[in-house]
Amino acid sequence: MFAKSAIVLVVLVPLFAADPVATVPGLTVHEWGTFTSVASADGSPMEWSPLSAPTELPCFVYRLPAQCVKCAPSTVRMETPVLYFYAPQPATVSIKVGFPNGLITEWFPRAASVLPPGPTTYTRSGQIDWGQVQIGVDDPGEFRHDGSGSHYYAARATDAAPLRVNGQYEKLLFYRGIASEGVFLSAQWLRDGKLQLRRIGPVAPEFALVFENRGGKTGYRVVRDLREPVVLDPPELTADVTAVQGELAEALTAAGLYPKEAAAMIETWRDSWFEEGMRVFYLVPQPSVDRLLPLKISPAPQTTMRVFVGRVEVLSPYMQHMIETALANTDIAVLSKCGRFLDPFLAMINKGRVSPAVRAFMNQERARAAQPPAPCKAEPFSVPTDNPLQ
Repeated sequence: MFAKSAIVLVVLVPLFAADPVATVPGLTVHEWGTFTSVASADGSPMEWSPLSAPTELPCFVYRLPAQCVKCAPSTVRMETPVLYFYAPQPATVSIKVGFPNGLITEWFPRAASVLPPGPTTYTRSGQIDWGQVQIGVDDPGEFRHDGSGSHYYAARATDAAPLRVNGQYEKLLFYRGIASEGVFLSAQWLRDGKLQLRRIGPVAPEFALVFENRGGKTGYRVVRDLREPVVLDPPELTADVTAVQGELAEALTAAGLYPKEAAAMIETWRDSWFEEGMRVFYLVPQPSVDRLLPLKISPAPQTTMRVFVGRVEVLSPYMQHMIETALANTDIAVLSKCGRFLDPFLAMINKGRVSPAVRAFMNQERARAAQPPAPCKAEPFSVPTDNPLQ
């Protein structure tokens, strides 16, 4: 007779448990920013160069030393991401943002390092490292101001904690760049005069808004959940800009921003977002933002919300007719309404050959965009002179 075998259950216990990720109790980080692109005739993002500079930045903002690096052709302009911090008590963290398929071109406050450190193409892997950032500092004094009317200052109108970064004080971390990717929505005109919106990528945008300003008359249409392509009629020009701003503010807060942050973002882009023309705004899914712009904060915050708006500039039939008529009449005033998007629009309607007067206007705008900012006047503290990137 054989004895019954005993079944023994062995539980293996690891000798060393995984170290928990260090966090800062109560620390909340919010970020907003914009990815700006231009839709080609088939709806895909096109490579483009801005004819003029975007919203002016204060003179104290740091820039790559390359000659007009923002004038270089690229697919995406990453415009004005800002990071806000909220903490129940003072804290110190290290902060780094990667840009694997882009280039960081402007920033403030002073960074510990920005890579690559000199003139290069936008296809190089970019990165900004602010090093140690002190959150909730006492008596930060006056935040820097150059006396200009720059929309940069609108981003400060929040309840975020004051920061001390490499000897400078601010209420946010600001940066900008250019990239070869970062478009997650296609906008294409169909033959029947309707506009088709289609997602690009595995994650569908939850909100999109088609806006048009035609000679001061404005209208918009809202689309939610873009898992499948959507075909729309052009907006009826019966709404005012205030209603559009309300829709955007509601979408931004629903995505996770505080109301003051949403208001600050809309105010920052008030002149550009609602100017003459047609464009589509959409919320970029946060997983797409995290992949495109990996953010590393150590110790980690308890909560991180990153709310980015994609802006797709669309050449509407009305705008195309307006440009063609202006070119025929050498109407510079009308062409100037296209702003920095005139170059890609001309490329789409095959109008590379223009009159000498129009060419002179375009060259003048490019030269103005390439001009370095004027030196800063006396301020609460001076621009550091030992930053090799300034």
